[in-house]
Amino acid sequence: MKTRQLLILSVALLGLMFLINQAGFAQATITVVNMDGPGEGFNDPTPVTPVGGNSGATLGAQRLIAFQDAAGIWGSSLSSAVEIRIQASFDPLPCTATSGVLGSAGAASIVSDFPGATFPKTWYAVALANKLAGLDLLPSSNDIVAQFNSSIGTDPNCLTGFNWYYGLDNNHGTNLDLVTVLLHEFAHGLGFASFVDESKGTEIRNKTDIYSRQILDTTTGQTWDKMTVHQRKLSAIRPRKLVWNGAGVTAAVPTVLAQGTPVLAVNSPAGIAGNYDVGEASFGPALTSPGVTGDVVQALDAADTTGPSTTDACTTITNPAVVNGKIALVDRGSCAFTVKVKNCQDAGALAVIVADNVAGSPPNGLSGTDPTITIPSVRITLADGNTIKGALAGGVVNATLGLDMSLRAGANAANQALLYSPNPVAPGSSISHWDTLEFPNQLMEPFINGDLTHNVSPPADLTRTLLGDEGW
Repeated sequence: MKTRQLLILSVALLGLMFLINQAGFAQATITVVNMDGPGEGFNDPTPVTPVGGNSGATLGAQRLIAFQDAAGIWGSSLSSAVEIRIQASFDPLPCTATSGVLGSAGAASIVSDFPGATFPKTWYAVALANKLAGLDLLPSSNDIVAQFNSSIGTDPNCLTGFNWYYGLDNNHGTNLDLVTVLLHEFAHGLGFASFVDESKGTEIRNKTDIYSRQILDTTTGQTWDKMTVHQRKLSAIRPRKLVWNGAGVTAAVPTVLAQGTPVLAVNSPAGIAGNYDVGEASFGPALTSPGVTGDVVQALDAADTTGPSTTDACTTITNPAVVNGKIALVDRGSCAFTVKVKNCQDAGALAVIVADNVAGSPPNGLSGTDPTITIPSVRITLADGNTIKGALAGGVVNATLGLDMSLRAGANAANQALLYSPNPVAPGSSISHWDTLEFPNQLMEPFINGDLTHNVSPPADLTRTLLGDEGW
């Protein structure tokens, strides 16, 4: 009889940001290991005013209390007899006025072939492995490693205009809600992550992981643990063709995700008719059913320093008689999405389609804020934009911008939730997040949305349910 071998591998995983601190709970004990030195990070003595239920009187104390709140949410949602230890620090990380690293987090180690493992030759984040084993497999090591950017909100040259919001009430406005980000990153450390190299399709030491066992490619009908390296590499860049195959999430989808998924349905000509993927705008009215139907026309404007193309809608539309009462097609680039849509609205457009100016799929949404915009708008891929433009050159294109009510937002016909699988691969985001179509917006989408709640379970969110499918 062969003896089972415990194999441990330390790994470094990147993320957006993460959570930590010291707190004990009835169902799971979460402890922070504070790696900051005197006067920095969690120990920063800078006086601050209490905010949003966070009573901390110093910057360091408020950071700590926010972590305790996020840890409390997860601690009350999980069941484990083994303490979860999170090694954490706040440090100055690379940052400019317009871009910067928010932080990184992930499992400190992954483990396979331990007593209690539900599958052999399968990697587990160590916190989950400890829970399944019923003992601390690595008693001298921490379970999750996290580092956050202390320059945000303290250095005026770091992400100018944005601050961490340390309140516990989710009243963050335009700032970065720390508790929300912590809940997101903590989930990655607990196991909401694939350990496959998505750009290559390779596994660590030729072993699958518990997350990848439940990634189903609906094009091939295979889960990732059954694929070859080449098959996984191709699968990773099949937008909206990868779903989570876990029974718990599938059962929860009807209680969490809204009925109706955004779509651009081209009705004619027959040669290009069909449904096209879209990214919704964060401004203007939400898409509805039956939606807006009309002929698609190219909106034109002046080519100048505001926007060098005659199709970017960065200035006043020059063919308003054509655009009026139609769905306007414009190109991405040069100016804000809200400017483009507002210019088309002023010309009488029923709705706006923004065609991307770089290759890639699926299309992301349209960001921005303008309460005066009253028409719907979406983004489509460069390839789909070119398809529609080609048809416009030969005649009339008619389309409907709305919701496909046969599907839930971010799920397929079998109620399996879509995973984020853009082409090309987005390092740090691909596969280990939900697709951006999920609505209501989900905690584990690749972008933090401003309307997220501090809830990780149905009927608000699918995160806890996915972890349950893995064994939590």
